[in-house]
Amino acid sequence: MKISRRQFAIGAGSVAFMGLAKNANALEVYGKQPMSIGYGDLRTDKNGLLDLPEGFSYRVISSLGDHMDDGLLVPDRADGMGCFKLDSDHVALVRNHELPSDRHDLGPFPAKQSSDILTFDKDDEGRPLPGGTSTIVYNMVTGERVREHMSLLGTIRNCSGGITPWGSWLTCEENVSRAGEMVGKDHGWVFEVPANETGLVDPVPLKALGRFNHEAAAIDPRTGIVYLTEDRNDSLFYRFLPNVNGDLSKGGRLQAMAFVEDTVSSDTRNWETVGFELGNWRNVRWIDLDNTDSPEDDLRLRGHADGAAIFARGEGIHWGDSELYFTCTSGGAAELGQIMRYVPSAHEGLAEEAQTPGKLQLFLESDDPKNFNYGDNLTVAPNGHLIVCEDQYTEVVDNHLRGVTPDGEVYPFARLRVQTEPAGACFSPDGATLFVNVYSPAMTLAITGPWDNLK
Repeated sequence: MKISRRQFAIGAGSVAFMGLAKNANALEVYGKQPMSIGYGDLRTDKNGLLDLPEGFSYRVISSLGDHMDDGLLVPDRADGMGCFKLDSDHVALVRNHELPSDRHDLGPFPAKQSSDILTFDKDDEGRPLPGGTSTIVYNMVTGERVREHMSLLGTIRNCSGGITPWGSWLTCEENVSRAGEMVGKDHGWVFEVPANETGLVDPVPLKALGRFNHEAAAIDPRTGIVYLTEDRNDSLFYRFLPNVNGDLSKGGRLQAMAFVEDTVSSDTRNWETVGFELGNWRNVRWIDLDNTDSPEDDLRLRGHADGAAIFARGEGIHWGDSELYFTCTSGGAAELGQIMRYVPSAHEGLAEEAQTPGKLQLFLESDDPKNFNYGDNLTVAPNGHLIVCEDQYTEVVDNHLRGVTPDGEVYPFARLRVQTEPAGACFSPDGATLFVNVYSPAMTLAITGPWDNLK
């Protein structure tokens, strides 16, 4: 069926995140009438940082250049982040820093870098690479930062990642530099950072998860399967079947998503023609990948050749209630962004899944930058809505945190007033606080307010 541009207004394919597809009439209503959902109009922030609805407020808990407890400085370019419960009063925030190998000026070192610090890699001058993760211990009762330190060092462009059910953060390199290219080792890996570590962790790459332009990760707590996005215009969507549930260092199989039906387009981007209709579901299958260390950075190309589906810059991913969501930042006919929804098979990763395959849905696609523009990191709120960080760098940057209802309606939750992006949105375990990063100059904010006052 040919899809009109009118039907490509932002809309949804579900009655609820566990529900069935909505009818097309809902898409016609949306966009013609003022939105009556969300938390109300955004109030102008007198500090010029973040506009929020009435009753909401934020606290800056960490800023670029702050002195941390390990003697290092808070680095710049704060990106993906995960929140973990430590005890009844405290949480740990493990935060990525998306730093290239040559931006030592934005890194954690207040002076000349120590050559014997625990680091994954060094540049050709023997300096530890500045990328990695930092960890904040935050008191939920007093609203105070208790401790802050670097927890991983020596990686490149740690963009996003994902939490594990066993209390660690998977941090992903969005870079595929080779040894000898001004660095000492190959890059493009995933690293694991336990949330309760009080210093730098041993930087061991989880090479079985593949070498590619990693973006984010999410784990099904039922199976331990890891789902991975790739930030490329012709990216794949991956899953990793671990040999041992809960121990990714023991290896496993890396696979790429494809569609069961050979007659449908494997291109979900909808750039030239509509290959994936809004709200539609597709049965999926998974293709085994070999040579996943991919020294030639051709993993996605070999996957394409074997029939894997193509996505437009897979970015943020988050596990919800028995399903997951991931953004495709430049997907859609207007190239303004899509959100995909995946419901795994009841026999995910087993031979029986061929009889009851998992299903992928095009849940949202934008045709209006004022409503949804380049969705990146995302999280699932306690009320079942998505909170999505926009990542559009136009001449005048106007990025928001967008709420998305189970019906796929979009509303502004916050507007960032500085010329950068919000990133790393994640909720505290009790759902009372939304933590979010300001990318650059790096800041981490704690947002609280009347979460129950949803229209």
